[in-house]
Order: sequence, then C-alpha cells, then structure tokens
Amino acid sequence: MLRQTALILSITLLAGCEVANGAANSFAQIRAKRVVNSVVAQQYPGINAAPVTDCIIEAASADEIVSIAGASATGVTQATVKQVLEIARRRQSVNCIAENGIALLGG
Repeated sequence: MLRQTALILSITLLAGCEVANGAANSFAQIRAKRVVNSVVAQQYPGINAAPVTDCIIEAASADEIVSIAGASATGVTQATVKQVLEIARRRQSVNCIAENGIALLGG
C-alpha cells in the first residue's frame, strides 16, 4: 500500500513538472517568435516574415529557443541576428521556407 501511494505521488509530481515545463517552453517559444520575426523583417524587407519565422522556430533546438527568447528582454544583438540566420540556413528551415514560398510573398 505504501509503495502504491509513493508511486502515485511520484507520477503526480512528474505530471506537474511536465505541465510546468510545457508552459515554460510555450512562453519561451512565443518570446523567441517575436525576436525571430523582427530579425527576419529587418533582414528581408518586403517578404511575409511570419512563415519564415515559423520555419526557423521549428528548426531551432530548445536551447536555441531559450537563448533567442532571452533577447526579448535584453535586446537583439548581432549575436542574436547571427544565431537566427544560422538556423534559417539549415536544411530543415530552407525546405520549410521553400514549401511555403507563396505565403512569403503575401499570397
């Protein structure tokens, strides 16, 4: 009985951690999207930045998202711009951007 209670408590705590991690990841992703969107709009004026931003965020690692999200509080630096552009050049990003080509032109 004691083992079952301990097991249930452990599972409940882990589930709570997952919810908290999910909320933190979502918050970081929202912040990172704002930063990436501003970098894309500045670097590539005239294109629809939103689909490019989505592709870059999808190709970024969790650590990169957290790093980029930090720039929403501290300000976008050249290092942030470099990081975003490096992610944008990855095969996953390039393929995603190519698949969404019409949307880039606002169509």
